[in-house]
Amino acid sequence: MQLKTLIKISGIASVVLASAVLLTSVADGPEWGFFGHRRINRLAVFTLDQDMMPFFRANLDWVTDHAVDPDKRRYASKYEAVRHYIDLDHWGESETFPHVPRRWTDALIYKGELSLITEQDTVVWTTDTILQGDPDYLFAANSQVILRNAEGEEMQLPLGQYRMFWINNVLPNYYEDVITADADSVTALGFTLAPGAQVEVREHFTEYGILPYQLERMQRRITQAFIDEDSDRILRLCAEMGHYIGDAHVPLHTTENYNGQMTGQTGIHAFWESRLPELFADDQYDFFVGKARYIEDPREYYWDIVLKSHSLVDSVLNTERRLRETFPEDQQMVFDERSGRTIKTQSAEFSAAWDAAMQGMVEERFRAAILSVGSVWYTCWVDAGQPDLTRLTPSPKLFAKTDTLDRAVGSGKIKGRTHE
Repeated sequence: MQLKTLIKISGIASVVLASAVLLTSVADGPEWGFFGHRRINRLAVFTLDQDMMPFFRANLDWVTDHAVDPDKRRYASKYEAVRHYIDLDHWGESETFPHVPRRWTDALIYKGELSLITEQDTVVWTTDTILQGDPDYLFAANSQVILRNAEGEEMQLPLGQYRMFWINNVLPNYYEDVITADADSVTALGFTLAPGAQVEVREHFTEYGILPYQLERMQRRITQAFIDEDSDRILRLCAEMGHYIGDAHVPLHTTENYNGQMTGQTGIHAFWESRLPELFADDQYDFFVGKARYIEDPREYYWDIVLKSHSLVDSVLNTERRLRETFPEDQQMVFDERSGRTIKTQSAEFSAAWDAAMQGMVEERFRAAILSVGSVWYTCWVDAGQPDLTRLTPSPKLFAKTDTLDRAVGSGKIKGRTHE
């Protein structure tokens, strides 16, 4: 394998060169992680069958280039970052996390609260307990929700009824800074409201990531785009779906310790997700992953992906920590030229040692992501009735260069986590 020449830093020379770099280098931009997402989308096109591939092949470069739009949007929208991750370990330790709702509305209820506000005081009712109605499923419609307030008072409601309240009052206003509920709908739940009382609804689940729910939402939108035979929406949504699926295959997108910041391993996110694929993907990874497959149960499929990723978190962190303790310290980092900039990054030798220690994990997740992206696109097309894609032609405006997201990236300020 041919690796580009890197400048090793040691001794006095490191001090001199490091000083120069501080004067000329800039912080890593979002393009630092774009390689993998673009490559996954590009290769996913070749998993499609003969009825789909011509349409996607004709627009291969567009689907490839726009695989990174969701990352760019993190600079433009405060709502974007949470779509890229889910902190499963925030909700406890488990292999399958059965207590974490699989349904989006139930996730909001799980850590939701109602605030009954009058001029005199505010009483907050918080979801406290779910009483299981079905022995096989905690969030069955016949389960009961127990709400409690600070005074210790309790309100018990059928989950099905409370779910409909959230569907009608919260979901349509999810992106509002303050979500208010209709007083009559709250009274219908059994609460007694004082005259003139206001009701605000809050949830505390989203801040810890909504990735698997975002995947379900995107699948519905892509399927509808195929039904509508809207070529622009098909390409845009498929390109973005590839990004979210790629993120779901990264172990560090499923943990609160997403960048090693809790264990003294800051920077491990880009090391795993960007540095290793950039060095080894083209020359070492096997990209023959077979043909896209129909997904029978998308919700279960997406949760299986994030659960598998989460099961690898400890291995990612532990192998890197052990390697840093044994690999010569002055050979771990190098300065490298990239797009006219000098940056500090992991050496090729250090990277190869970590890749070997993980026993092919990065390649396996990369390959799985490629097949998953193609399979989701294929499933959406089948569920839409297998429309004839030869009739579809993207509009010229799809290819018109727009710098809206690029201008947001140029601001240099991510709205949310700097790493997911």
